[in-house]
Order: sequence, then C-alpha cells, then structure tokens
Amino acid sequence: MKIVLGVTGSIAAYKAADLVSQLVKKGHDTHCVMTQTATEFLTPLTLQVLSRNPVLVSLEDEKQSWKPGHIDLADSADLLLVAPLSADTLGNFAHGLAPDPLSSIYLATKSPVILAPAMNGKMWQHPATQRNVSQLTEDGCQFIGPSDSGILACGYEGAGRLVPVEDILEAVESQGAR
Repeated sequence: MKIVLGVTGSIAAYKAADLVSQLVKKGHDTHCVMTQTATEFLTPLTLQVLSRNPVLVSLEDEKQSWKPGHIDLADSADLLLVAPLSADTLGNFAHGLAPDPLSSIYLATKSPVILAPAMNGKMWQHPATQRNVSQLTEDGCQFIGPSDSGILACGYEGAGRLVPVEDILEAVESQGAR
C-alpha cells in the first residue's frame, strides 16, 4: 500500500521515525510530508533514510518535476496518515486551508484519511478544536486518539498524547483490509 505520512509540529514528531520504520518493514511504500514546524522536532533526513523516499517539506522541494509533487502524492496515495496531527494542521484541514504541501495533499486526495492528534490537553478539549474534529469526522476522516490520559510534554496530565505506534499500525492494517 502507498502511504503518505504527514508529520506536523508536535513533540510527538520523534515517534514518526519509529512509525516510518515499522510501515516500511511491513512492506508499505511510505512517503513523508512534514510541516515546517515538524522539522524543529525531527529532521527530514531521518525520515528520508527510513522511508527510502524524498521528504516533502515545502513547495521548493518540488522543482525536479513539471508535475507538482504534492498533487502526484495525493493522486497516488492509498492512504493519507497524519501522525502526529497538531491543532494548527487540524484547523487547516477542517477549514479547507492549504498553506503548506501537507494541507494541499489533504485537500487533493481521494484516499482514506487517518488522523492521530497530539497536543496539549486544553488545546484538544477546546470547543474550536472539537468543532474541527466534528467537521473532519463528518468529512470522512478517521481519528485515532489522542490518548485519554498521561503526562504531556508541557507537564500537564490528561488527554492529548499521541496513541502508541502499535495502535496506529493496527489502524493502518485495518484500512488495508477494507
């Protein structure tokens, strides 16, 4: 299965390295797209080496082809998986905004979408975030997580942690069985 993995700006971005490694081991052709903020937590080179594919961060990365790379990825994906999903990118998706290649891929893809949020618990529980989740659920996106409890990077305890990589892999495999 060809998977486009979106990685957004969250401390949980470091878990994307394990996720990519596991997806590739399972035989998935994995293509990573990072938001600029995600690169503050994890380097594109790490995901490039693990996925064995170029990593898209900005539209500047698309100069090698006449066809926009983000549209090519959107057209060819069997699954769009975003893990971790930040509140910012969640809002962009819900409102149809495309300020970066990942949001553009989301708007252009016809493939199933699995979203794995990770953010501060107060941000997750905010009415605006929950409205965005409702909109994306109505649009057909599948949410996995966040975890209901645990210590967050900010020091708070509560909802907001990225679900374990194993749970994300299970959701991907169940998508492939459909």
